[in-house]
Amino acid sequence: MVHDWQELTKLTAGSPIVIERVRMTKKGIALEGEFELPPLSRLSMEDQVFVTAFVRCHGSIKEMEQLFGISYPTVKNRLNRIAEQLEFVDVNPPARRSDVIDQLERGELSVDQAVEKLRGSK
Repeated sequence: MVHDWQELTKLTAGSPIVIERVRMTKKGIALEGEFELPPLSRLSMEDQVFVTAFVRCHGSIKEMEQLFGISYPTVKNRLNRIAEQLEFVDVNPPARRSDVIDQLERGELSVDQAVEKLRGSK
């Protein structure tokens, strides 16, 4: 039985996997279905370590150079390679049309503001 993300990452060797059962130990609840792994956990263990180090260095490439003993271009190339494996997450998605209309009906938006939102303006 695999108890560790490192073991799971080595076992799957980058192949896509689906989790079918999740158990919440403190609550005594188990859920069954199809659950995808989060994008960061799909990276190789080496890339996970690199991303963790980058976050702990507050995004400082200079610190990454020192920590790993590699050059600036090597850090940038590795970050670019990792970024290509991750989907971009839109943290500010456009408003849904029905939400804008509801806000307009409730008087939370003016007609001009509603039109701007529907056009995708901020």
